Amino acid sequence: MIGEHRLQRRVQFYETDVAGIVHFSWFYRYMEEAEHALWRMAGLSIAAPGAKIGFPRVAASFEFHKPLHFEEEFEVHVRIVEIASKTIRYEARISRGNTSVATGHLTVVCVRKQPNEPMQSIQIPRDVVERLCVVP
Repeated sequence: MIGEHRLQRRVQFYETDVAGIVHFSWFYRYMEEAEHALWRMAGLSIAAPGAKIGFPRVAASFEFHKPLHFEEEFEVHVRIVEIASKTIRYEARISRGNTSVATGHLTVVCVRKQPNEPMQSIQIPRDVVERLCVVP
């Protein structure tokens, strides 16, 4: 069972704004990249080809503590803090060495995807729940 993952990254030039720091929108991408890596470590895919279920984001937030600049190396640590019947909640910490850069939260909901029908929330499949775990 997997409940957390650490991802090493380096800031790319295209991720920065005119002030030379990472644009805030990239932090959400970093968190999502670490989430997807966590799922792969568990032998899963959050968006498997042809899947009849999906995990859209229903809440996401970040608090920013320090800037990141071009070429800086950083780590994204994501962990599952809650698995409910239909939702998974994550916490993320982005750091540069011992310096906290940003902290974030993400909530996803499991939905059924049917052609020509609206998405409908459903219970997370057992095979997914059995491969993921909460990390206190």
